[in-house]
Amino acid sequence: MSIKKQYFKTKPVCKVTFEAPEDKENDTRKVHVVGEFNNWSTSATPMKRLKKGIFKVSLDLEKGREYQFRYLYDDRQWANDPEADKMSATPFGNAHNSVIVV
Repeated sequence: MSIKKQYFKTKPVCKVTFEAPEDKENDTRKVHVVGEFNNWSTSATPMKRLKKGIFKVSLDLEKGREYQFRYLYDDRQWANDPEADKMSATPFGNAHNSVIVV
């Protein structure tokens, strides 16, 4: 997994590229990035599958903010990003969300 940030001098946004590997054991068919930037919609932000077994999507996020997010594999398996800037506890037991700071 990886996160890349590209800042623009003339725009109030940061282009953030999220990458998640396929889960070969479970034959991943689709991955979505789900978070505060899309109102936690499990369908709003699908990631594109690349030939090398990586799922990728880029979003323009407002600078000066933090966003919690997670990856959703095949509508059933949640995953955090170890490359995230930090983690944040959720109100759902001992789960955590990844956090990106832009």
